[in-house]
Amino acid sequence: MFLRKDKYSGFIAPISYLTDLLVINIFAFFLPINLIEVVLFHSYISLAWIIIAHMTKFYIIYRYTKATQILILLFRQFFFYFLILYAFIGFFKQPNMSRLALAKYTVFVFLAISTIKFISYFLLLKYRRKIKGNTRNVVVIGKNKKTEQLINVFNERTEYGYEFVRQFCPREGDFDIHACFLFIVEHKIDEIYCSVSELRDEEISEFIDFADNNLKTLKFLPDNKKIFSKKLKFEYYDYLPILSLRDIPLHNPINALIKRSFDILFSFIVVFGLLIWIAPILALIITLESKGPVFFVQKRTGFDNNEFTCFKFRSMALNPTSDLKQAGKNDMRVTQVGKFLRRTSIDELPQFYNVLFGNMSVVGPRPHMIKHTDEYANRVDKYMLRHFVKPGITGLAQVRGYRGEIEKHSDIQNRIKFDIFYIENWSFFLDIKIIIQTILLGISGDEKAY
Repeated sequence: MFLRKDKYSGFIAPISYLTDLLVINIFAFFLPINLIEVVLFHSYISLAWIIIAHMTKFYIIYRYTKATQILILLFRQFFFYFLILYAFIGFFKQPNMSRLALAKYTVFVFLAISTIKFISYFLLLKYRRKIKGNTRNVVVIGKNKKTEQLINVFNERTEYGYEFVRQFCPREGDFDIHACFLFIVEHKIDEIYCSVSELRDEEISEFIDFADNNLKTLKFLPDNKKIFSKKLKFEYYDYLPILSLRDIPLHNPINALIKRSFDILFSFIVVFGLLIWIAPILALIITLESKGPVFFVQKRTGFDNNEFTCFKFRSMALNPTSDLKQAGKNDMRVTQVGKFLRRTSIDELPQFYNVLFGNMSVVGPRPHMIKHTDEYANRVDKYMLRHFVKPGITGLAQVRGYRGEIEKHSDIQNRIKFDIFYIENWSFFLDIKIIIQTILLGISGDEKAY
């Protein structure tokens, strides 16, 4: 995963984003452009920069991206930025603005941002090459001309940050696919590269299932065989084509920044607009009805299968099975006030603190108890895929009727189906839609909220 080997690598794109916004605004402030509507202009160029960058994918730079590709991104970004910049004069009727100064501003900003971008790019390459930071452990499955070229890329282009660990040869008689899987797990391999020409169809399926269930990135060296997957993406490692099996939108740092920014903003509104006054009232009611703490604290599995402490308002009387057994219909452990809290989902409100702490997101797959994660990981195919993103207070599966107790095997299968769909098809507007549906369900009442 994009944060697995270096917990700070996910901040590279957001920091670049903020630095560039700072640059375009500083130059606009100090150069004599004859601004009249200062606040309007700064808001306009900042918003324009963000929208253009999102459209041109200006901040999507991979470890194998070449300098020429960065140059193309720069020219593409500034071409549209230049057009939008001059449109401000006519759109907001600013005849006194100096067009020459605006042209100088564009040139200065282009030079400044280009310099910063290339310096950071080459420093990151040197960081990977010299210090061996921000690396990924990889194995290669297959032995042929293409796999040898790929291994040479890993060994020679150390600035890419790939640490080649081992090569497996399926055509040799002693190849054991399960021993290969065990090696990958024991040596904490991050990415698996398979030569499709050397694998049987059933072996390809086994690799896909293994990668999905163990949070490993799986990629292929393409040939004439068919790979059955609904989403495939081409990447080039030094002119060598690589097929990526699954593209997860939230592994794009800009999408992750958008989602995290919304999570922080939304959580601040809920915590300081609602929880700050409702929590003391609920605390009094909860403690009056039954003895015990106000908050129910439980360890759950979250992003990258890491454990975290999840908070809820206590809705049950103290009992020894709270970490082992889900609440069921007419559960005797649930208190009277707890029934109301669970029916309206108010008991979940303290999880907005988890969102602020960075353990959870507002929307995402619901976090499960550690016991259930261990159980379902072995029983439900592709269950572990849900840990590719942060867990959520609400999720697509929950608004589609798969919340609460798992009564039969099809319940967890359908929940995972919706979780995977969400992970592979995330968008900001999908999050908004799920939040609205969650609020409506909280008002009308969900028949599985018990």
